[in-house]
Amino acid sequence: QVQLVESGGGLVQAGGSLRLSCTGSRIIFSISFMGWFRQAPGNQRDLVAAITSGGSTNYADSVKGRFTISRDNAKNTAYLQMNNLKPEDTAVYYCKLIAGPYTYWGRGAQVTVSS
Repeated sequence: QVQLVESGGGLVQAGGSLRLSCTGSRIIFSISFMGWFRQAPGNQRDLVAAITSGGSTNYADSVKGRFTISRDNAKNTAYLQMNNLKPEDTAVYYCKLIAGPYTYWGRGAQVTVSS
């Protein structure tokens, strides 16, 4: 069983930056997708950013130009660099990974942006 652990969340003022990390509990092969989702209270869980095995990236319109997703295969880790944070970015951020027929989710990291 693979576990994903997110880290790097916290409280930051508007305009600040945070970097989230998502690390697997063991080396995972054949990863086809790694992504970050977020869920604010009362809202559904939405895609923020994703990166495929080929390095293609996709971003929600609301974060384009501010967030950057990347991955380090050697470290089994995905990152989400978040710059120019806004109060509306406040949410629990979840890491998702797809490898072969398996889908894994992390437990989430709280990001709170104060105005």
